[in-house]
Amino acid sequence: MKPIQFVGSSLDDLRDFPAEVRRQAGFELDAVQRGFDPSDWKPMSDIGAGVREIRIHVFGEWRIIYVAKLETAIFVLHAFQKKTQQTSREDVELARRRYRQIGGT
Repeated sequence: MKPIQFVGSSLDDLRDFPAEVRRQAGFELDAVQRGFDPSDWKPMSDIGAGVREIRIHVFGEWRIIYVAKLETAIFVLHAFQKKTQQTSREDVELARRRYRQIGGT
């Protein structure tokens, strides 16, 4: 099972999610660690190769942006509550910067 590494403030951001959302996030990340797809996800190739977004629909809309294609670990790049139809440019740019920080191209 691959370890999970949180980049930047993503772990603190995830810890700020409501308890039920954190629980669902834990189930989804566990599935990724075991080599399965999350129950609801989409590719985020505009951030980087292999980047995906877990979508959680509990008490609003919550997102976890991660990359699992690297050999060493699953990297959680960003965790946030989505408040608009489209992911904000700030959230995408933050995930993109963190992707580059871990050596993504």
